[in-house]
Amino acid sequence: MTARPIGSATVSFGLVSVPVKLYSAAESTAKITFNWIHKDCGSRLKQQYVCKNDGEILDREDMVKGYEFAKGQYVLFTPEELKALEEKATESIEIAEFVPAQQVERLYLDKIYYLGPDKGGERAYRLLSKAMQETGLSALARYAARGKQYLVLVRPMDDGLVMEQLHYAHEIRPFSEVPMGDGDIKKEELKLAIQLVQQAASDQFQPERYQDDVRNRMLELIQRKVEGEDITQAPAEEPKAQIIDLMEALKASLAKGGTQDVERKPAKRAGREPTKKAAAKRKRARG
Repeated sequence: MTARPIGSATVSFGLVSVPVKLYSAAESTAKITFNWIHKDCGSRLKQQYVCKNDGEILDREDMVKGYEFAKGQYVLFTPEELKALEEKATESIEIAEFVPAQQVERLYLDKIYYLGPDKGGERAYRLLSKAMQETGLSALARYAARGKQYLVLVRPMDDGLVMEQLHYAHEIRPFSEVPMGDGDIKKEELKLAIQLVQQAASDQFQPERYQDDVRNRMLELIQRKVEGEDITQAPAEEPKAQIIDLMEALKASLAKGGTQDVERKPAKRAGREPTKKAAAKRKRARG
């Protein structure tokens, strides 16, 4: 199925402009959410805003946005002023410099989009992609959209381009904030740990071997509930004996094979969304 664009932009480098379209690179698994329901009548509850001081329920027209510049002190903004604060959406991806892609740590990666050529930009699009492939460089750029300015990395992929939205440096917390504690590594422990890593190593990244087992299980139980069954919590597994000795743990892991089996078959009803038909059937049974 042909992908649908979610936006358009122009990649600018030097005096060359490349009109492009943006496409979602991934489709995140929809989070399973639950709504608050009035248990007496079955109606869904709605959210309301209540004044902290007098307890009054406020309508939208009685509300304004404010910025807390000191504890308990706010400066208020009108919708027009909020609009003025936003970055002007130029929809332009302005390349600032070219860098080796491996120099950009994965820590900075936020979101990924595919870029495809827009009408009239096919030759320039392919030219930019080919030039970056030949040089082994990727483009750091600024992208203004949706009232914000984003730092992005445009890199070649196959015969096209990918845009990776990055975090700014000030958004990244230093690893030095993570407490490490003390611990000496013994030579024999390291040797066994390396063997364990090599035993579980694969030559290729194969994401299709993995699936969201928790989501599949939840969907199966929800479907059973829709069809009128009662669901109960499975009994908790007995806690496994903890091996305190690190050497013994490494040896036991090597003997076991080192990894869990990831080539699991999907649950019987995995990925099956609860149906309206089943809900109606349940309602009739109750009636």
